[in-house]
Amino acid sequence: MPIALYPGTFDPVTNGHIDIAERASGIFRKVIAVVADNPHKSCLFSTDERVEMLSSSLERFKNIEVIKYSGLVANCLDEHKASVIIRGLRALSDFDYEFQMAFTNRELNEKAETVFLMPNSKYTYLSSTMVRQLAKFDGDISAFVPRNVGDHLKEKLLAL
Repeated sequence: MPIALYPGTFDPVTNGHIDIAERASGIFRKVIAVVADNPHKSCLFSTDERVEMLSSSLERFKNIEVIKYSGLVANCLDEHKASVIIRGLRALSDFDYEFQMAFTNRELNEKAETVFLMPNSKYTYLSSTMVRQLAKFDGDISAFVPRNVGDHLKEKLLAL
């Protein structure tokens, strides 16, 4: 059974991300959640903070490992002996971008297969951007993120 990568920014991790990770963990022997370390992308949380939040959110899944990675996912596949990239599809609007990325990754690494997983319907509208915006205006985010992530988000926004 192949090893799968689940790459993302996870800024912050949401219940939708966790739902996709859980689905993937039931399909693959091992899932590596890859926190993107991209210095060109502006994130609210540092890479180490995102790794810590994601790790604590996924600790109950024994076949999921969380790493940070700076580079192309196509290269990360080879470094971790993986062949599958997991991507979540929330709505039709995600499809075009994800379709392009899947073909690009396959062009860069012929072993790259992308598997699209759909989250629980209650997460189809959920995004990290929406969670950050809600939190910024003191909205209730408790249904969208794990408690520890909500606490980190509130602390981070207070410090800004």
